[in-house]
Amino acid sequence: MPIDVLMQVLSFVGAPTPLLAMAVAAVRSKLQRTSHLLKAQFPTIVPMRIPSSFHGHHSPIVEQAASSIPVAMSRSEATWTSVFGGIPETVIKPWKPLPRKTYLFKRVNLVDAAQGAIISNVNVKIADGVIKLVEKNDPRIVGLAQHLRGEDDLGPVTEVDLDGKFLCPGLIDCHVHVSSVPGELSLSSAAAISDPAISLLRQPFVCSQMLSRGFTTVRDTGGATLALKEAIEDGVFPGPRLFICNRALSQTGGHGDLRGAHDHGNQGGGCCGGSAGQLAVVCDGVPECIRAAREQLRTGADFIKIMVGGGVASPTDRLTNTQFTAAEVRAICDVAESYGTYVTAHAYTPKAIRHAIDNGVKGIEHGNLIDESTARYMAEKGIWLTPTLVTYDAMASDEYAGFLPPQNQKKNEEVLRQGLKSLSIAEKAGVNMCYGSDLLGPLTREQSKEFGIRSVILKSKQVLQAATVNAAKMLGQESFLGQLKPGYAADMLILNINPLNEVAALDEPEKHVLAVIKDGRVYVSRWRKLPLDATQGEELIE
Repeated sequence: MPIDVLMQVLSFVGAPTPLLAMAVAAVRSKLQRTSHLLKAQFPTIVPMRIPSSFHGHHSPIVEQAASSIPVAMSRSEATWTSVFGGIPETVIKPWKPLPRKTYLFKRVNLVDAAQGAIISNVNVKIADGVIKLVEKNDPRIVGLAQHLRGEDDLGPVTEVDLDGKFLCPGLIDCHVHVSSVPGELSLSSAAAISDPAISLLRQPFVCSQMLSRGFTTVRDTGGATLALKEAIEDGVFPGPRLFICNRALSQTGGHGDLRGAHDHGNQGGGCCGGSAGQLAVVCDGVPECIRAAREQLRTGADFIKIMVGGGVASPTDRLTNTQFTAAEVRAICDVAESYGTYVTAHAYTPKAIRHAIDNGVKGIEHGNLIDESTARYMAEKGIWLTPTLVTYDAMASDEYAGFLPPQNQKKNEEVLRQGLKSLSIAEKAGVNMCYGSDLLGPLTREQSKEFGIRSVILKSKQVLQAATVNAAKMLGQESFLGQLKPGYAADMLILNINPLNEVAALDEPEKHVLAVIKDGRVYVSRWRKLPLDATQGEELIE
């Protein structure tokens, strides 16, 4: 009975007082009545002793439905089932995906993104969401055949012959805005939406589309919430792994302040400055900046994003502006460091970039107007650069004419002209670069086009590394993401092209990405030989 748990806990703090004894008796009586009701409704409930310990004592017997008893139960699982009276987790969380399959991909051309090489004719085995084995497909290796047949503790193995197709690490986009959803014709109409539910209800679609393009991980630089991240992790709906900053921090009149010049309304006040929509929060002065940074981290942020210069989409700042004082930037960086994380900054100009770096920022977003000396400075300091050239290209295209107001179009033309030049400058200086897209609203469908744009200046190997190994290292996940090695996440793509020869082909995932596997599950398949397994289909009636 669960009352035994209570009695054991009480024993740790000393003998029960008369008052506690009376309370225990009352609880015992109520639990006994509840137990009788449960047994009447769930007659299969049997006592089970969990073979674990708690503060050196054996765990008490808990009641659990026989049909839901797992073969091996962790302490967290035991706690879960005891709290819910033995009700299976799939009843409490009916969206939970099916157990993962074990796959053996044979005759693979493995894309080694770190070395920029293809390892031909290998077998790759995945189970429990990670890569278990990467071995040369050589029958002369003694004992390998038995292992590959799945005659081990992993149970049955699904074998898939790739016949020379390419297995590539899952892609990582380091600059997205999941909350900036499609559905509006222009940036102005999207900014005018006051009901956050409109964005929230469309975000699952945006996440599933990103995954279908091959992006198994994304870093959201303003807008995504902990609730969204947890929903994806829990399997409520498909989407990439999320690293979030919650909302970016902006000064009044900065890149995150959406008010027009004739809007004299207050941004909202409150504990952290004011709200600037879903993407940013406005804060001024060191105390407000410290509190705003802590608030983002309190509510689940993995890192902090700040605006230290003007931007294309903001209505009242100039590209040449520097934003936040040195003291404000330092204060925000001090907060991030105290939480064991980092700050990245929106910046275009050399002045804004140096302003950020000199005061503790570890990453720069965009950087279109960078010069040679500033690029060398970034390389010397080990600062990450995440260019986002596709967003300016999309906003300037006829297909999305009218998305930007006229005054914003002029700013976009300026950064668009300098985009490829900035990429060349950064590459020559040895700056570490990551893949980014930064697309808003309907433009998000262009996410993959960054590959083709960068390939004009950079080698395919460099472009792919920016979306795999470099991005993983920047996220602090270099031992888990970005490569196909034993112990790494089973996040991978099956491709019909060699991305090290023609990375621009990734512009068209609908033609070249045959399957997307994330966390060991097949979420997307355009290939008859590999069916989906991340969702459970309905049982046929007829």
